[in-house]
Parts: sequence; structure tokens; C-alpha cells
Amino acid sequence: MSDVLTNQTCIPCSGKVPPASDAEIAELQPQIPDWEIISVDGVPQLQRVYNFSDFQTALGFTNQVGALAETEQHHPALLTEWGKVTVTWWTHALNGLHRNDFIMAAKTDNISQGLASDVATPSHQTN
Repeated sequence: MSDVLTNQTCIPCSGKVPPASDAEIAELQPQIPDWEIISVDGVPQLQRVYNFSDFQTALGFTNQVGALAETEQHHPALLTEWGKVTVTWWTHALNGLHRNDFIMAAKTDNISQGLASDVATPSHQTN
């Protein structure tokens, strides 16, 4: 089902575009089932932790996500550690979630499928 999202591209967002509604989030979230919606300082964000067998693979994944972010002009928070990468998407201009975040989460999942990743685990961190 995430193919629908992976075939889409991000649209430019400014503070004038409304964030995703509860109904839109309810429609989009099942398309990226391994992602969690967390709240950081009251800002909803999508987050997922990907586990890898070594640092080199984790770093390669980080670089591929970074290249995608540049192409789409939508940038995540990335935390790269030995054997894992935490990816967090939200729309800074809106202080919340937008369809773009779900598109990028689905595309991030596609990148991980092309690497030698172990089981990707959702995070359980809330701030």
C-alpha cells in the first residue's frame, strides 16, 4: 500500500499550508505501519529506528536518506549510531505532520529494503 506514497513527490510547504488533519493521518499511517507518531515538545513527528549489522551499512543508509531528502527538498532528523539509524520526519514550517512526511517515510522504507538491514524496530521514545 505504501507504493501509493512512494510514487508521490513532496510539495513545497510554508506556514500557510495546513498540517495533516486527523482524518488524513488516519488514512496515511496504515501505509507506513512500522513508523510511530511521537510528540517532541508538543510537535507530532514520525519516527522509526532501523537496525543494521554494522556501522558502515548504517552510514550508507544515512547517506541515501540524505540524498533523497536533498532531491525532495524535505529533510529529516537523522541519528546514526553503530548498527542503527533513527529517522524522524516532520514539517518544520508547520510544527507538525504533513503528507510530505508520510511520503518520505515510505521512501525511507524503500531505501532500507535495498540494504542488508536486520529487523527494523519502531522506537518507543517520547520527549
